[in-house]
Amino acid sequence: MTVRPALLAVRAVFCVAGLAGCGGSGAGSVTGNLGSFTHATTIPNEPLGTSAIQHVVIIIQENRSFDNLFAGFPGADTATSGEMRGTKVTLQPVKLSEQYDIDHGYGSFRTSWDGGRMDGFASEPVYGYKNGKYQPLSGMGKFPYSYVQRSDIGAYWQLASSYVLADRMFQSNGGPSFPAHQYLIAGQADNVVNTPPVAPWGCDSAPGTTLVVLTSTGAEVPGPFPCFTYSTLADELDRRKVSWRYYSPPLTVDSGIYSAYDAIKQIRYSPDWSANVISPQTKVLADVPAGQLAAVTWVVPSFADSDHPGVVPDYGPQWVASIVNAIGSSKFWPNTAIFVVWDDWGGWYDHVPPVQYDVMGLGFRVPLIVISPYAKNGYVSHTQHEFGSILKFVEDDFGLPSLGEVDARSDNLTDCFDFSQQPRAFTPLQTTVPPSYFIRQRRSLPPDNE
Repeated sequence: MTVRPALLAVRAVFCVAGLAGCGGSGAGSVTGNLGSFTHATTIPNEPLGTSAIQHVVIIIQENRSFDNLFAGFPGADTATSGEMRGTKVTLQPVKLSEQYDIDHGYGSFRTSWDGGRMDGFASEPVYGYKNGKYQPLSGMGKFPYSYVQRSDIGAYWQLASSYVLADRMFQSNGGPSFPAHQYLIAGQADNVVNTPPVAPWGCDSAPGTTLVVLTSTGAEVPGPFPCFTYSTLADELDRRKVSWRYYSPPLTVDSGIYSAYDAIKQIRYSPDWSANVISPQTKVLADVPAGQLAAVTWVVPSFADSDHPGVVPDYGPQWVASIVNAIGSSKFWPNTAIFVVWDDWGGWYDHVPPVQYDVMGLGFRVPLIVISPYAKNGYVSHTQHEFGSILKFVEDDFGLPSLGEVDARSDNLTDCFDFSQQPRAFTPLQTTVPPSYFIRQRRSLPPDNE
C-alpha cells in the first residue's frame, strides 16, 4: 500500500488550522434560525412477518454520496451533471483512490444543500498535497462534481446488480463521521455536529475535550465531553439477551476514531467492552469461517479499506466482498441480512435534496446495498430510507423497543426483501486479494479526520 506522506498527517493539519472535524463544524458554518422543518410522522411499516433473519451484519464504509459511487446505475436515480450556483457542471470520472479530500463538516453540508437547491458544493474546500504541505487548494471548485469510475468498484456494482441497491438512503445527520457513526448505533448524537480534535473519539478522548452542538434554532454552542449515556441498540440487545459484536480497528491514537461504542459510557466501562467490541476488525474474517457470528454485527474499516479518498490502492470493495464471501460461504448465509452503507457523503455532489426534519438532518444520500438470500433480485429501492431504517429493521426483527424519534420515523426496509421467495444460494464474488491479505495487513491511519 502506498500513501502520500502528507496524507498521513491530514488530521493534524485540520486540527492545527481549526478546520472541519476538530473544534468547529467546518467551512460555511451556520448559526441562527434555520426556518421551519418538515414534520416527521411515524411510518406505518409492514411487519417483517418472518423469523428467517437471525443474523444482521452492518458493514460501514466511508465518504461517498450516491451520485459519486453509482452514477449511471441502471434503474437508479443518478445525475450526469450538477448545479453550481447557476452553472451546469458535467460530472467527471475520478479514481476511487483519488488523492484529494473534500470538507464535509456540518457547515459544508448546509452550504452545499443551499436551502434544497443543491448547488453549493463548489464552496466546500478541497484539500491536497502542495509544496510539501497538505492544505486547501485553489481552483478545485468543480472537483466535488465527480463520480467514481465503475472499473474501480466492480464488486459494489456486482452486489447491487444481484441484490438490492437503495437510491433513497439518506444520512440521518448532515455532517461528519463521528456523529454519523453514533446514528448507526443509537439513532442520535446528542445534536453533536463535529468530531473530537484528536483521537481517540469517545470516553478515551483527552481530558478537557469538548464538542460542538446545535440548539433548536441551529446555533452552534459548546457541547459536552464525548462520552454519552443515551441508550443504544447494544443496550437494547443486552436487555433482551441478544448477542452483538462491533468489529473495529484498535483503540489507539492512530486507529481509534471509528469505534463508536467508545463514546458510550455504559458500554465502554462494562464487560461489553472486552467481550463485544472486537479489534482488530479483520477478526471478522476468521470468526465467521470458525462458526462465530453474533445476532447483530457492525464492521468498520481501516483507512486502507474504507473507500475514503487518499489511499493507493484502495481495497474497500475487496474488503467488503471478502466479508460478504465469508458469510455467504458459511452456515450463516441462509438466515442473514447484510447492509453495506457509507457513513457520510464525503463532500461529493448529489442531486437529490434531503428533507429537513430537524437541525441535524436529513443529510445527503449515501449508497445502501442489501444482501441476503431473501433480498430481491436486481431491485432498486426508491423508498425513502435513513440510518434509522437499519435500526428499525433490527428492532422489528428481534422484537426490540424503539430507541427514539429517528428509528420511529423510519421505514424498516421491508421493500428490499421478499420472504416468500425461495432463499437464494450464494454465488461468491471474484476478488483480487484473498482474505488472508486483510488479516496480515499492516495497521493504517484512520479513514478520516472528520
